[in-house]
Order: sequence, then structure tokens, then C-alpha cells
Amino acid sequence: MTSNINLDLFLENLFFFLVATSFFVIVDAAWKHAKPYTLPEPLPGWFKIWFGTVQLGGIVLPLIVMLLWGVLWGYTLVLTVLAGYFVMLGLQILSEILTLRRFQTVVWVMVPYIYLPYRIWQLYEGLNLLGSETDLLWVRNLLVFEIVLWTLNYALDVTQLPRLLRWEVREGSGLEQEYTVD
Repeated sequence: MTSNINLDLFLENLFFFLVATSFFVIVDAAWKHAKPYTLPEPLPGWFKIWFGTVQLGGIVLPLIVMLLWGVLWGYTLVLTVLAGYFVMLGLQILSEILTLRRFQTVVWVMVPYIYLPYRIWQLYEGLNLLGSETDLLWVRNLLVFEIVLWTLNYALDVTQLPRLLRWEVREGSGLEQEYTVD
């Protein structure tokens, strides 16, 4: 049964990656005449705190859980769920690096909007795969925590769209210093 789950998850992740990457390539081709994209500067002061929180909660904590339950204590299903999570997280980071730094394309802004809903789906699917086994209660709690963390991160990303796309704001709104138009 585990080999079928592994194959199913692998194919699901591969399909998502191919569709997402194809989407980015098509959109980039459609926007090929857009100016090179760079991050708006300066970044808000709260950004470092949130970024650190996401790294700690979204990378370090699941890595510890994967190593303890998946590797040390031999729960292969935990290893399967979190390995797929880390592979897709790594591919998202790679996509962001390539689109922002290598190709300097505005497609970078879209990467989290495609990957984050899929990550939330992966975590939900992981909850269902783990079932209600009492030995994995802490792992299930981690997956619920991750769903909340990435949902909040998605909401924060949405609130930053005007800044990332450098939309103009009305004078007197109090946002002039944070949002700049080039």
C-alpha cells in the first residue's frame, strides 16, 4: 500500500510541477516585453520578522519532525508526506530564484500564488493519509499548524500585491512611504 501511496504522491507532485512550470513559461512569454522586475525597496520592517517566522515554522519545525518521526522512529508515511512537502517547497524556492534573480521577470510575483494553495492541499492530504493513529498526534498537529501558517502567509502575500506590482496609492492614505512608484 505504501508503494502505491508513494507513486501516487510522486505523480501528483510531478503533474503539479509540470503544470505550474508550463504556466510560468507561458505567462513569461506573454509578458516578454515587460521591464525587468526587481523587488520594491525598502522592504517593510515587519518583513524580516515574518520571513524568519515562516522559515522557522515552515522549514525547521517540519524538518525536525521528519527526522524524528520519519527517520529515527521509522514512520515511513510521515517521511513520505514531509519529503514531498520539502521537494515542492524547494522547487518553489528554485522557481522564485530563477524568475526574480536570473530572469528578472514579474512572473516571480505569481509563484507563491500557485505553489501555496498546492502546499496547503499537500498538508491536508497528509492529514488524511496519517489517519487518526495516536502515535502520530504530534505530526498531525504539525500539519494543522502548517496549514494555518501557510494560509496566513498566503493572505499576507495577497495584501502585498499592490506593493509588489507598484500600484499607485492616493495621497493622504498614509501608504505613500511604503508604496513607491518608479
